[in-house]
Amino acid sequence: MTINIFRDKLYTLIGYIKSEIKKMKQQKIWFITGASKGMGLLLTKLLLSNGDKVAATSRNLSQLKENVGIESESFLPLAVDITKNHSVIEAISHTVEYFGGLDVVVNNAGFSYIGSVEELTDEEFRKALDVNLFGAVNVIRVSLSQFRKQHSGHIINIASAAGYIAGANIGSYVTSKFAMVGLTESLALEIAPLNIKATVVLPGSFRTNFLNEDSLNYAKKPISEYESAKTYKSYADRAGTQPGDPKKLVVELFNLVNMEKPPVHLILGSDSYKMITNKMKTNLQDFENYRLISDSTNF
Repeated sequence: MTINIFRDKLYTLIGYIKSEIKKMKQQKIWFITGASKGMGLLLTKLLLSNGDKVAATSRNLSQLKENVGIESESFLPLAVDITKNHSVIEAISHTVEYFGGLDVVVNNAGFSYIGSVEELTDEEFRKALDVNLFGAVNVIRVSLSQFRKQHSGHIINIASAAGYIAGANIGSYVTSKFAMVGLTESLALEIAPLNIKATVVLPGSFRTNFLNEDSLNYAKKPISEYESAKTYKSYADRAGTQPGDPKKLVVELFNLVNMEKPPVHLILGSDSYKMITNKMKTNLQDFENYRLISDSTNF
């Protein structure tokens, strides 16, 4: 009887150890940009609750620490300006040194200007691209150095349904997100032989603070002939009514990195899926309508 009890306890202990080892293998080291609010903040909190290790970045370090509200050896808050390559190098080097490696990069930082192409100044348009596109390129370039050494890693680029669908008076944002899609597609082809993965995520409208008035940026030099003011108001009016649940979104990002063969494109949100697939159908019909002209240019 005593032997049976001892054996049962031993089996229970072995099962627990195996479970903990499996859990440790699944836990990863993440580097997340734009983590002080919205989706980045929710993802950071989810990962820390799972026992993962997170280097979370923001331009505002005090706000980041306050909003995450967790003090843990698994949480590395970093003040980073992703538009400055030296800042990114320092941050990723610190992450690798602190945690001993790097598994997942999430390029989440971004913002939008409301304004037509003519209304936006050169400075405004370039700023949108610097943050939404070139900042991500900086992070990708630096992280790949570590991923190549490990022969593993996953780069997740957060784009938008606007990476496939244009909209009036958000040209700078659309430009950056279309570019993010193409960038990720090229990147995925380049790094697949190195056992490194890349995914571009295309969310629809999720109930974060992205559409709040304090998060929207309006062109400094509006032109009355355009309707950018109406566009600004329409976005502000939708704040708090978006159909997407951001808590469910970050769960899917967590699940994404545990897929054996993750997709290069991941649409999140039924609204995004409908808009993107309808746009692709429309494009295909347009291509067919003008196919004779396309074919006529051959020798």
